[in-house]
Amino acid sequence: MADALELDALWEDFHRVVNMTSAELAAWLKVRDADEETEPLPERAGTATGQHVLAILQKRRTDLTDDDVRVMYKVVDTVTGLVDLENEPEPENRPEDTRRRHRLMTLGHDPLKP
Repeated sequence: MADALELDALWEDFHRVVNMTSAELAAWLKVRDADEETEPLPERAGTATGQHVLAILQKRRTDLTDDDVRVMYKVVDTVTGLVDLENEPEPENRPEDTRRRHRLMTLGHDPLKP
């Protein structure tokens, strides 16, 4: 596992890029997977990474596992690679913007949220 300073920095970065609450993310994962015919069990809704992000949001820093740390790095790298967090432009109403937003929301980042 990362040393204490590195883990502190990762914890801060993760909570900076994951701007959705655990309730918001859980609701999004359920909505994302629901369709007219079927709906998964609430604890199985969403992607594996989305579910892992949700689990991390519900933990204390001292309870993190090596797998949690790996997922946190992945989420921070993915979101910062897709979003300029300091100067994020207003999204336009195009299908590719909607797909991008939904992908980011699955990781716990809603680009429309201030």
